[in-house]
Amino acid sequence: MPSIDVAGPAEATLLLQSAPPKAEANATFTSFDPREATIASVQHAIFHQAISCRTIVQSFLDRIAAYDKQGPYINAIITTNPHALVYADELDTKLQQPGFVPGVLHCVPMVLKDNYDTFDMPTTGGSLSLKGAQPAADASATERIRDAGAVILAKANLHEFAIAGLTISSILGQTKNPYDLTRTPGGSSGGTGASVAASFAVMGTGTDTVNSIRSPTSANSLVGIRPTRGLVSRDGIVPLSYTQDAIGPLARTVFDAATLLGVMAGYNPADNVSALGVGHAEDYASYALRGARNESLLQGLRIGIIDILINQTESDPEVYAVNKVFNATLATLEQAGAILLHVTDPTLDISHLSAVFDVQIYEFRAELDTYLGNYNGSVPATSLDEIVSQNLYEKGDAATGAFMRNATVPLNNETNPEYFTRRSGIDGLRTQLALRFAEQELDVMFYPHQNRLVVPIGSPSQIGRNGLVAALTGLPAIGVPGGFSDPSGTAPMGVPVGVEFMGRPFEEGKLVEIAAAFERLARARRPPLSTWKSV
Repeated sequence: MPSIDVAGPAEATLLLQSAPPKAEANATFTSFDPREATIASVQHAIFHQAISCRTIVQSFLDRIAAYDKQGPYINAIITTNPHALVYADELDTKLQQPGFVPGVLHCVPMVLKDNYDTFDMPTTGGSLSLKGAQPAADASATERIRDAGAVILAKANLHEFAIAGLTISSILGQTKNPYDLTRTPGGSSGGTGASVAASFAVMGTGTDTVNSIRSPTSANSLVGIRPTRGLVSRDGIVPLSYTQDAIGPLARTVFDAATLLGVMAGYNPADNVSALGVGHAEDYASYALRGARNESLLQGLRIGIIDILINQTESDPEVYAVNKVFNATLATLEQAGAILLHVTDPTLDISHLSAVFDVQIYEFRAELDTYLGNYNGSVPATSLDEIVSQNLYEKGDAATGAFMRNATVPLNNETNPEYFTRRSGIDGLRTQLALRFAEQELDVMFYPHQNRLVVPIGSPSQIGRNGLVAALTGLPAIGVPGGFSDPSGTAPMGVPVGVEFMGRPFEEGKLVEIAAAFERLARARRPPLSTWKSV
């Protein structure tokens, strides 16, 4: 594998602390290699190598053109932003203006999951029923990202309405995993995951109702953060569940993901849950720097291994491959001085949690109808009933249509007594997790995000995922690359395996610090071969 030489997180901070030198009018703009590019390498190219933002943005657009709908045909991009180069030119012009201060994401190319409202591109939720739906304004998080200087290149595929985890939609079809073109990229934010893994952008955004940021994080050797419930406003996001929805970043490094989380975090009155996060947002990038620099950070760290989230079916090669990687990460942590403790709590079994506590089916119809009914812009459908009656949703995944039809059943609403029972149970589960942290004085909990490899394309569901614990309780979790399965005929470098740290409410900074320290030790991230060739 070719070595990848990019500026590290420390360099990124130094770049933004110093005023950027003005490029000479007749400067020669050299080429830019977008493969595995980071915030630091993009801004080093701009501020120290006189490479234009237009050159950088074009290099990513070229990769999308080369690999998304031809070659390996990753099929991750629904819409490419027709204004991307115009935005890049505007940033190049601004950089020449006296007193201009670049944002922390200055000229960083990004993709957004296509359930984030964007004023300059349609927002479809992955559904033909919303084809051409054009918001008049950005989502709150989208606006923050633009204000920080990022260039939004494209909208990425998702599992239709983010309902399941295969990343198959009626508007685009199936997205492939760039590490193994016969497997899914996880989901529902798999279009973002595949895009970032394949260097179609530096980073991207996802949404997470059960697993949907961390599943593609695991499947694509990425870093992804599901923040504490309320830290980031969900205003302007096509909704699924008021209780369980969260939005967050996907990136190739902890520093980049932490930087993007810091940009996205904040209150917006249109999402009343975001009031819970007021006063809690921090400079998460600084935590990433400390974690990467502090070799003794993991010494004495108390890490709780959630036993029930580890699959013990060693006779299954898909399970064995994950356990082999996970056991290696445990050895890495132990060698670094961490104290590994077992969290024995059978009620954290994912099947049990899903059956007893999950509330998506009771909230989806009301949430989507409110979003569509209050739509600021042009939208072709105004209710879930209308969407279901159009019968345009993806038929290749039986679960999506069944869920939507089931959500229209009158009994499945927020007045059902079962809904109140589940909401009360979630409150109890949150207390139960707090007790587990307190009883063993844990700093974090730790587990593989998937207890078996990401499934092949055509599978009925994305089985074996462990994200529901954080999704129900609203606790923050960060997924990081753990390693790879053994190579195979379809996966020449193996299939990525992700591991996940979960913390207490609003302790994202601590999680980021620990993840950065682990990232430095494990060095597990590798780019996919299917899209590695330079364009």
